[in-house]
Amino acid sequence: MSTTPTQESVTVRTFAQRFSATRRGARLARRLAVHQLDQWGHPYGTPASDAVALVVAELAANAVLHGRVAGRDFELRLHHRDGTVRIELSDTHPAHPELPAHDPTAEGGRGLLLIDAVATRWGTSLRGGPGKTVWAECETGGPDL
Repeated sequence: MSTTPTQESVTVRTFAQRFSATRRGARLARRLAVHQLDQWGHPYGTPASDAVALVVAELAANAVLHGRVAGRDFELRLHHRDGTVRIELSDTHPAHPELPAHDPTAEGGRGLLLIDAVATRWGTSLRGGPGKTVWAECETGGPDL
């Protein structure tokens, strides 16, 4: 008599939405990401919610300010699995962002430094079309609900 191995149940939740490459689109992306996290059991104001809000806000702002190509939207994807939220933001501009040198007198350029400080890890990847995807992973601080 043979026994079949037991498989552990894995829940993967995904959210995807395209937004206009405008300040309004960036603001809406942040608000919907935080709302989605609340739906997944990480309420507003929790460390996980705040970290994801900051990462989405910075990535969306970069997409609007530096990655904007006229007439093209940006796309936000959230993947929630095993206590981690992966944030992916894709735009059609080909330039990949790099972590800037620390300059306390600079008036800008701190967005990626903030992401680097809050996210477990982050990076860029090519996408199946023009442009790139910038991604970051944040721990949710507990098991998936």
